[in-house]
Amino acid sequence: MTPTFDRSPATWRRALSRFVQVIPHTRELGLEVVEVGPEAVRMRLPWSDDLLGDASRGLVHGGVLTMLLDTVCGSAVLRGLPAPEVCPTLDLRLDHYRPAVAGQALFAEARVVRVTESVVFTEGWAWQEEGRPVARGIGNFVRLGPRNTPPGFAEALFADEEVDGDA
Repeated sequence: MTPTFDRSPATWRRALSRFVQVIPHTRELGLEVVEVGPEAVRMRLPWSDDLLGDASRGLVHGGVLTMLLDTVCGSAVLRGLPAPEVCPTLDLRLDHYRPAVAGQALFAEARVVRVTESVVFTEGWAWQEEGRPVARGIGNFVRLGPRNTPPGFAEALFADEEVDGDA
């Protein structure tokens, strides 16, 4: 039987925080899970000079926004499925609205738009000032399903959480 997990926002916040901590670049850059709700996941990337792409103009590298939106959209996928499964990025498109500037943290939020048997569709936003997005991301993630998800994936995600194996 598939184990069931407490799916409260607090439990998901701890699980997704664990998820971003095992990815080397998100861990090194200090990406934080701020909030996990039933509809969306929100993250914060604190300012660091490592985020600069154009030091002379004080602009954040576009790859940072790509990484941030890919991670928050992928996290929304985990939250949006009935049970966690491995879902690699199939396609990610970013629309850049304005440059992200040095000295300010970046925030991102994503939600699942649609789930099919083979693909999960997401939408995410990144900003430095509330109400002024710097980029929008549309991410599509391929579902590998339970058969292709490594054994123990959900258990590792929810390590230290109460698991009910009889559900």
